[in-house]
This record gives sequence, C-alpha cells and structure tokens, in this order.
Amino acid sequence: MASMKERIIELLRENGSLSDREITNILVGKGAVQQPINQTCRDLESQGIIVRSKMDGRIKNFLANTRLEPIDKPREKMSVIENDPTLSEDILKKHLESWLIQNGWKVQVAWGHSQGIDICAVQDSKRWVIEVKGEGSRQPMRVNYFLAILGETLQRMNDPESDYSIALPDLQQFRNLWEQLPALAKQRTGISILFVDRSGRIIHSK
Repeated sequence: MASMKERIIELLRENGSLSDREITNILVGKGAVQQPINQTCRDLESQGIIVRSKMDGRIKNFLANTRLEPIDKPREKMSVIENDPTLSEDILKKHLESWLIQNGWKVQVAWGHSQGIDICAVQDSKRWVIEVKGEGSRQPMRVNYFLAILGETLQRMNDPESDYSIALPDLQQFRNLWEQLPALAKQRTGISILFVDRSGRIIHSK
C-alpha cells in the first residue's frame, strides 16, 4: 500500500495544486482533521518535493521540479526524448522545464500521456499554467492542435491569480494561427503563447 506521502504526491501530480483541506477531504474524508496532512505536506516541502505557496488567501501545495520524481520520467523515456529529432510534446516540455528553472521557477511537468496540467510552475506567490502541443505531421493536424490547446487552457482557468499560456513549436503555421486569433480574445482570456524552436530558444508573446 502506498504511504501517505506517496498518495499526496500522486494526487498533486493529477490535480496540479491543492490545499491541505482539499487533500484531507480526498484522502481521509470530508470534515476529517487536517493537521496530519498539514504536517506531511510540511515534511514533503522540507525534502524539496513540494512547494507550499499562498494563493487566493489559502496555502496550496504544488509539486516542485519533477527531476525529484523519477516515477513519471524514467531513464528509458529520457533517452527517447533526447534522441527524438522532432518537436514532439515532450521535447517542448523538456526545453520549457530547463528555461523555467533557469528563470527561478519551481516546475511540475506531466510527461508523456500523464493526466493533468502539462506544466505548472511556481515562483514565490506566482503560479503559471502552461499547456503544450507538439508539431504534428500535417497542416490540418496543426490547426486541430491549435484549437484543442486553446480549449484545454480555457478549461484549466479556475484560479484568477494564475497566469495561463499555451506552448507550441516555433513554426510559421502556428505563428499565423496565433496572429489570426482576435486581439479581443487574447485580452479577455489573458492567454499568452510560448514559441519553442529546435535549439530550445523560447519566445514569450502576449
């Protein structure tokens, strides 16, 4: 049977961020005393596995850099990622993870077909949610990817204090699709875009 720490880690991997109360309700039961969960989360924070940050008036728990969590990213998968010549989704996530860490963010990445937010980054009281799509093999597929990623991002928008972005390969077709998106839509949703090229260079556009 998984330990409470392992269950909390798995829960945060699936949900992105949760308060001690929310974790208690899910793992122990609604109305249960939350002090044991609070202590376990503090222990995980002291080990560098999670980050506890105040969001919307509550302390929320986020997974820290996923390099601390080999369950989702075994060495075999990393070898495949590093040898992949295409701008696949995991290649983009790898470049974004490195870039975010270099800029002082704590990063959680959902590798491969893992459920949940693709990238959740935390820095002090700031939270950044990023959904990612790879390059696709055909132009019609890229249009579908673009529409899908916008829809997925809108569905993630449940925290008014967080920033939300989409990340796509730096290809002319994706640039054109972004330019064609009405300025009012970008303004109302607040969604920005991260273009990632094959060398790992990242351009953040709002």
